[in-house]
Amino acid sequence: MRFLVLLIVLAFPVIDVLATLRFARWTGVPALAWMLASTVAGLLLLRHERLGFRARTLAALRGDRPLMRGLFDSGRKVLAALLLILPGVLSDLIALLLLLLPINVGRPLATASAGFGMPRRDALDGDYRRVD
Repeated sequence: MRFLVLLIVLAFPVIDVLATLRFARWTGVPALAWMLASTVAGLLLLRHERLGFRARTLAALRGDRPLMRGLFDSGRKVLAALLLILPGVLSDLIALLLLLLPINVGRPLATASAGFGMPRRDALDGDYRRVD
């Protein structure tokens, strides 16, 4: 089993570069241009995610956002950036699929209780005055 995993890990970059060369010949765009463009895109995504991760972590510490959602989203984007930095069209397609996953759409992963950033819908607002 370990040999099979090692074979896949070692064969993927070779297959990826060969697919890139064939794709470049098919489109007429030089292969170096494809590789440089994806590397620049990966580096920009990695830099942007570094700043976004800091903001999401601070928001989670304040209680505005769930912590695990921010960590999962940042991990997904960092993995996509690393795949974009690797030379090859197949790794770029995998990175784009990771970026297109609609993970943050819908309800939050963690429920928020009253008093921690989100108001309760069944609570009544009003003033309180004690009369003796």
